[in-house]
Amino acid sequence: MNGTSRAANEAALQRYYRFHARIYDATRWAFLFGRAALVDAIARHAPAPRNILEVGCGTGRNLLALGRRFPAAHLQGVDVSAAMLATARRRLARAGAPATLTEAAYDRPLAAPDQAFDVVLFSYCLSMINPGWPEALEAARADLAPGGLLAAVDFHHSPNAGFRRWMGMNHVRMEGQLLPAMERDFTTVERRVMPAYAGLWSYFAYLGRAG
Repeated sequence: MNGTSRAANEAALQRYYRFHARIYDATRWAFLFGRAALVDAIARHAPAPRNILEVGCGTGRNLLALGRRFPAAHLQGVDVSAAMLATARRRLARAGAPATLTEAAYDRPLAAPDQAFDVVLFSYCLSMINPGWPEALEAARADLAPGGLLAAVDFHHSPNAGFRRWMGMNHVRMEGQLLPAMERDFTTVERRVMPAYAGLWSYFAYLGRAG
């Protein structure tokens, strides 16, 4: 995705997920590792959040888990894909889990005055925002209350250049670009890098606090 504009990237992701929204939950369990563990980690470090934002909330899987874990919290999700959000709305409605869902790119802060978020979550999202992931992290830092928690799980790196190219064709950049930026801009609480499929790629889980 190098050399593309933000608008072109958003349009490409919208086209990609028009089809993949239909099969996302049936297929991603096989390679989007660490999502449930991240929700557990959020509960350890933010035991009673009032406002939670998930960027790239997709089909609502994480929002549903967060709603069950934090029933008193207000949940908000943002995603560029109308198809993914339609699935999320159906899932959350069936479960009786209220959430505010917005179709938009996350390129600026969303929090209303005096309603900063206690948790901002990125789940396999930042690696697909190319270009624009630094601005998304900056928006998260602005959206978080002082001491608020940034939580992220995502692809990290692959030693296999062919696999990296194939993932690039699926709009994923996995060149180890995300963790250093998080560690620079947030106070690290937890950081783990884990191998997948005998080291074909690695993924990371990160929690950090805003200053």
